Amino acid sequence: MNSATVMMAEMTWPEFAERLREDTVVFLPTGMTEQHGPHLPMGVDHLLPTAIAEMVAGEVDGIVAPTVNYGYKSMPRSGGGPSFPGSTGLDGATLSAVIRDVIRELARHGVRRVCVIDGHFENLWFLNEGIDLAMREVGDPGFRVMCLQHWEFLNRETLERVFPDGYPGIELEHAAVLETSLMLHFYPQLVRSDRIPDNAPMDAPPYDVWPARPEWVPGTGSLTSAAAASAEKGALMAEQYRGDMAAAVRHELIE
Repeated sequence: MNSATVMMAEMTWPEFAERLREDTVVFLPTGMTEQHGPHLPMGVDHLLPTAIAEMVAGEVDGIVAPTVNYGYKSMPRSGGGPSFPGSTGLDGATLSAVIRDVIRELARHGVRRVCVIDGHFENLWFLNEGIDLAMREVGDPGFRVMCLQHWEFLNRETLERVFPDGYPGIELEHAAVLETSLMLHFYPQLVRSDRIPDNAPMDAPPYDVWPARPEWVPGTGSLTSAAAASAEKGALMAEQYRGDMAAAVRHELIE
């Protein structure tokens, strides 16, 4: 047992209790289990925020709570949709309730600072709802929570270096250059590099329909080409995350 770990699940309860005396920030990674093309594992959306949370926690002496591995349903225009085997979504109310309960329980144990780091585009408003409900139940004006989706931290300089031909936007970046590069940096052993797709961008109308139209989505599941991905681009993004996320957490939750 490594008593210096930042991972809550690897700590004993006395170690966790001791850390809470320091008014430590607890990071809560959230994501999804869904298809990410023929080259990436279905856990991308929770693997990346877990790695990022561990990295940032190391910068601010924080703790990383166990990851919420399921999220709101995959939508065709941003995640490929439910027609791909393995994409396993929650109802929005379920996700909000899980986030509410986890944050409430952390507060019950004495946590006073929580940072939710999300990796699934569709999750955001349901996370916000869960946080809001938890804040009402905790009822402590000194209890603070912040919520972020990691790609929102990419600044213009980084985006220009990662996407020299232009950033297509996070909706089309599903299983493409951004996520593939970060996975090559954090989890290279999980990337099937020989299967990285080079398909044309998805061409879908600006609306959703039910039942979903799987024919809108490229057959690979990648919503645009991932061919330009690299571990070097992943390292560049990760290094910006390390500095800028740590600074944001210090500003909002520590200082």
